[in-house]
Amino acid sequence: MEVYVEAFLDYLKVEKGLAANSILSYHRDLKKYIRFLAARHIGEIKSIKREEIVDFLFTLRKKNATSSIARMVSSLKSFHRFLFREKITRDDPAELIDTPRMDKNIPDILSGDEVQRLLKSPNPKNRQGIRDRAMLELMYATGLRVSEVSTLTVENINMDVGFLRCRGKGSKERIVPLGGMARKFILRYLETARPQLLKNKNSTYLFLAQGGRILSRQSIWKMIKRLVKEAKIKKRVTPHTLRHSFATHLLEHGADLRSVQEMLGHASITTTQLYTHINRSRLKEIHTRFHPRA
Repeated sequence: MEVYVEAFLDYLKVEKGLAANSILSYHRDLKKYIRFLAARHIGEIKSIKREEIVDFLFTLRKKNATSSIARMVSSLKSFHRFLFREKITRDDPAELIDTPRMDKNIPDILSGDEVQRLLKSPNPKNRQGIRDRAMLELMYATGLRVSEVSTLTVENINMDVGFLRCRGKGSKERIVPLGGMARKFILRYLETARPQLLKNKNSTYLFLAQGGRILSRQSIWKMIKRLVKEAKIKKRVTPHTLRHSFATHLLEHGADLRSVQEMLGHASITTTQLYTHINRSRLKEIHTRFHPRA
């Protein structure tokens, strides 16, 4: 079965043009699926029935969130559709499998005051602090995903014009404005801290760890967790919280939904519309707190 999985992954890379992280997610899902089938002594791809797929998904319900199961269903449907289209199988056992309905949970966002406290929390007297301030300013100014921040290169940023270019999900390229404050702190980082972190080595990546190494997503996550604690913010804050805050604050100040969609890199405006729900919820909360007859 691994041969068919590899063929499917090649298809995703070559024909669909998916990003490496997306292909890794498909691979992880399919490895779990293949292990389940092996435990059931199903070694032939043509022997898989709808019942086996349903049983596999049922085992996931005990330990996985609805979003994880929905992603798994998507992976399996894509995999079996590929096998059927390539005439490797005579039918598609996943065709009638339903994707679980997702509850649209409204994510936490930071208030304007909390954003300011977080942005000011890095130590401006050392190179890591200068780097971290520049990174936080960029994340709040652009709404980039943590994976996009980690792989951003110096060449991706045009300091003169004030824009950056990044590749998001599905390797789709987009252009995002930087804003004055982010430009200021990135320029300071490029002139002072980055050469010290680089230490006579060569790297195209913008944000570096000690010795010129690429700063991983995990490192950025840990950095934000530490700075949130230092800023005495009580909410659970992740790198994505800054992305949520970026979008919500833009809409609160009058930005149109299509522009926010483009800056976030959402394929569908339906995804961006989640932030209008956040906006309405915040307005309702403010009304309840401050209106004398609420």
